[in-house]
Amino acid sequence: MISTSLAASTTRRRLLYALAAAGGVAVGGGTGAAARERGAEAGAGAGADMGKAREIRAEFLHAWSGYKRFAWGHDEVLPVSGGHREFFAAGHPVGLSIVEALDTHFLMGLDDEVGLCLDWIDDRLDFDIDAPFQVFETTIRLVGGLLAGHLVTGRRALLDLCADLTDRLLPAFTRSPTGMPYRFVNLRTGAVSGRTVPLAEIGTHILEFGLLSELTGDPRYLRAAKDALGAVVRRRSSLDLLATTMNVETGEWADRAAIAVNPPVDSFYEYLWGAWTMFRDEDCREWFRTLTAAIKKHQAERSDGLLWFRRVDFRTGAPLGRRQSSLAVAILPVGGDNVLAADYYRSWTAVLDKYAVIPEEIEYPGLKVTDPRNELRPEYANCAFELYWQTGDPFYRTTAWRYFENLKTHHRVPGGYTVVADVTRRPMTKGDHCPAYVFAENFKWLYLTFSDTPRFDYARGYLSTEGKVLRGARPPARARLGWL
Repeated sequence: MISTSLAASTTRRRLLYALAAAGGVAVGGGTGAAARERGAEAGAGAGADMGKAREIRAEFLHAWSGYKRFAWGHDEVLPVSGGHREFFAAGHPVGLSIVEALDTHFLMGLDDEVGLCLDWIDDRLDFDIDAPFQVFETTIRLVGGLLAGHLVTGRRALLDLCADLTDRLLPAFTRSPTGMPYRFVNLRTGAVSGRTVPLAEIGTHILEFGLLSELTGDPRYLRAAKDALGAVVRRRSSLDLLATTMNVETGEWADRAAIAVNPPVDSFYEYLWGAWTMFRDEDCREWFRTLTAAIKKHQAERSDGLLWFRRVDFRTGAPLGRRQSSLAVAILPVGGDNVLAADYYRSWTAVLDKYAVIPEEIEYPGLKVTDPRNELRPEYANCAFELYWQTGDPFYRTTAWRYFENLKTHHRVPGGYTVVADVTRRPMTKGDHCPAYVFAENFKWLYLTFSDTPRFDYARGYLSTEGKVLRGARPPARARLGWL
């Protein structure tokens, strides 16, 4: 079982990678430009369904109002009890939900809420904090959120904050003997800790760091992130498989299990493809192709007619288990409508059909629940968005709407939206926590699926593993001027 912190972080990722397809067509990240253009030419995604889009926005505002009422300025809301909690360090709020929500407000046209978030950031956000922050979480949530905020508003102050924060993260990379980052860094002192690090936490930085290098002209960020990726790839097995965790001081693997497409390795592969899509990095493209070809060869299998990915020994390929995490849902097509991507989405649609809310973990065959919780995971909606805008197939809107209706039925409470403790019970047992990534992902993916908003370039846009718009934002001139 992965840690609570890692579980919270990996939920927010879309695994854009699924497997290199024939002829170099890949399954994976962002909103691939070439495929989007082909989809636009074919009419894919044509036509907004504004009735559904408005309902999705209304539910987002219901969740947001609970945060504003009970937890404003804190990291996360407890919507049942009316409390709040901090995500990174007790006693050190960084307004995580505010940063997470910033570009979602923009995409939904909630300009007054954008202004409120910007006011809080201007007045209160300061990263001179004497506490260890998880490097991976900080990158995808805060660095990514500030970058997206800068792109949608044009506010230079957000970019300056982002650079300040990333400078505080760099010791995790520069003080490591291998270049692979430590898991934690003290934002004030630069002290590092946590030498045994899951793969996703080592390799999920190049999109945010690379974009920051582009925007600031400072190459240090991109160089640190790419060096970390290369250090892992060089340690692959003779089967071209990667294990799960690494000792970043010695460069030795801490286990033998190849568990892709599951967390905590998922977004490592996503960001390899993302580096090619965003920056045309040919090394990352070739690394992606090599590694995902091995996943396809040694891990993909069918059970009861459904596609899954078994866990194997990364050195021998021997099977180790058939558990599957709901975080692996978001295997998305990048270079085209990949058959494997569609098949895997249908596998998880079978889980949605059986339980109404997808449990944290199942075991196949039989779709047996091994972890009955649901932590408000966004991956299924993320995958539906990507596949719909790639193909135009209404099946993806139909299933996305079913996901949304079940979200309302089982997660909605008077104070917003909360996690479910057991999806197998009726009524489902609710918890008391709304993760900040809900404001970055669940409703954003759904809104983008149905709204066809002019504020996003569907042909060339790219979203991070945390659902942050890193390319393709279209801020209206009047709003941009108002936010300067």
